[in-house]
Amino acid sequence: MAFQYLTNASLDDARKEYFETLKNGNFGASSETVPVQQANGRITKHPVYANICAPHYLASAMDGIALQAKVTFGAGETTPVILTQDQFTVVDTGDPIPAGCDAVVMVEDVIYQEDGTVKLFEAATPWQHVRQIGEDICAGEMILSTNMKITPASIGAMLAGGVMEVEVLKRPVVGIIPTGDEIVPPTADPKEGDIIEFNSSIFSAMLNEWGADAVTYDIVPDKYDLIKAAVLKALDECDMVVLNAGSSAGREDYSAEVIKDIGNVLYHGIAIKPGKPAILGYLGSKPILGVPGYPVSGILVLESFYKPLIDLWYNRQEKGNKVCKAALTKTVVSGLKYREFIRVRLGMVGGRLMASPLNRGAGVVTSFMKADGILEVPQGVEGYDAGAEVDVKILKAEEELSNTLVAIGSHDPLLDEVMDMLHIRYPDMYMSSSHVGSMGGIMAVKRGETHIAGTHLLDEADGTYNYSYIRKYFPEGKVHLVECVYRTQGLMITPGNPKNIQKITDLTNEGVNYVNRQKGSGTRILIDYLCKQNNIDPRQISGYDREEFTHTSVAAQIAMGTADCGMGIYSAAKLYDLDFVPICLEQYDLLISDSAWETPMVKALLEILKSDEFRSRLEALGGYELKNPGTERKF
Repeated sequence: MAFQYLTNASLDDARKEYFETLKNGNFGASSETVPVQQANGRITKHPVYANICAPHYLASAMDGIALQAKVTFGAGETTPVILTQDQFTVVDTGDPIPAGCDAVVMVEDVIYQEDGTVKLFEAATPWQHVRQIGEDICAGEMILSTNMKITPASIGAMLAGGVMEVEVLKRPVVGIIPTGDEIVPPTADPKEGDIIEFNSSIFSAMLNEWGADAVTYDIVPDKYDLIKAAVLKALDECDMVVLNAGSSAGREDYSAEVIKDIGNVLYHGIAIKPGKPAILGYLGSKPILGVPGYPVSGILVLESFYKPLIDLWYNRQEKGNKVCKAALTKTVVSGLKYREFIRVRLGMVGGRLMASPLNRGAGVVTSFMKADGILEVPQGVEGYDAGAEVDVKILKAEEELSNTLVAIGSHDPLLDEVMDMLHIRYPDMYMSSSHVGSMGGIMAVKRGETHIAGTHLLDEADGTYNYSYIRKYFPEGKVHLVECVYRTQGLMITPGNPKNIQKITDLTNEGVNYVNRQKGSGTRILIDYLCKQNNIDPRQISGYDREEFTHTSVAAQIAMGTADCGMGIYSAAKLYDLDFVPICLEQYDLLISDSAWETPMVKALLEILKSDEFRSRLEALGGYELKNPGTERKF
């Protein structure tokens, strides 16, 4: 009777059952710790947090002179200011800012006099051309989440953040066993009848490209015992095995018999052409793939099974790359003299691809690591208005962008934890977070630019949070306000509290330097309100106009000594071992539009908010109270 394959399974069914069988056998990667410099292309095992700020000192962003901005006040075209040598210090880009200085004037704007003085025709503003501590990365911030691929940019981000070693998933080792009496190693002078064995070289390159380490064994003759011994050796030394040739119906095709003898054969014969003779075998959690000897068949079978298996090993999604139309969430201004490349975060909101520009600073390496796409502004173009449709080079697969939860609004470290939990629970889901303050988040929801927005806006009239703002900006409703957490806001203070700051009115004391949040943030609204309550003119507070965009960046300035105090949440103060004077317990909610409410990402988010793991993570951060997280109020 003619040979018949044991099965003729569809590709989808065979792959699904094969993968489920292997997962039941604990298929997947263990971990190892490697130096960050050697981690390119590896996949993180756990979240990676920064150990130090970057930069970790106040640094000059330009070549020029460092000085106190106030000594330049009044300078103009007709009223230049003359500075003596003891009023400034010459600095180069990257130099530390000398003590007592708070600004840098670019060398192009400095006119040196023969007597050593300098003449300035324009006044400096405090903190101009100064890279703040933590401008790029703040100590304790999450640099990479779990199961993320490490890129050259993220290597730079980790090193900038003081991370020297990183725990990564081990690369799978795949053993390739070429078999056949007639095949020979590659040679420039084969004899008649010799078949050059090049399949293993093709397979090895493919596997390496997918993130595996390929090991090619010596050619094994078509003898059952020799093939069996080679497979056993490969199973002992490798995580996966490719048995090349011998999977068909010839008289010396022993692959299926050997695999069945050693382990199990799930399928022998897949309904694909080419590649029908494929054998799906396994021993425990180790796959043994029998592939046909024809190169095209073998390539197809490897792409159909081992490429997704390696993705499964890493718990990852395959990346893509193309140019798509996207709507800008905020105006981008560019110089006419340059062709500019702007990194953006991307996400699909309401059927539109939204592009949120990232920090454009030349020293901000994390913007490249976080980028989902690149927006190119041609030379001679001033930029694009918010809402404009632009071409963006996509750095990730479109499926990933469609499964990205977009968050634009108030900053809180809990959003990083949610992002990590989301990707762990649902490997095909991601989260893109931009910190623009509570009011910025409300307006992003109103314009349909985001799925969710963190908000904690105080109503001065009755002391409630968020409700009056939602009623004001969404008179027709069509949004949901989801309870997230209650968090302790207060004054973050230099360890030991050397300035004896005990209450809001102490911020006006002589010698106290304050660092603030940006206008429109809930924390800024709170401190403005407290000043009004205590009859304080904000101009009485030194540094009130100095703005940072996150709680951790405020904490970083205090920890590094460039400010004495700032308003922020307890978890940020704890992260930096700062003193803390609690002021109030505020309500931090998530605003979600009707159009996003039924999306899989939002449903997954609500599931996470109600989970024990979320509660456990926030307890570890400190300063949070969870009452009814995930509870929804419809407007």
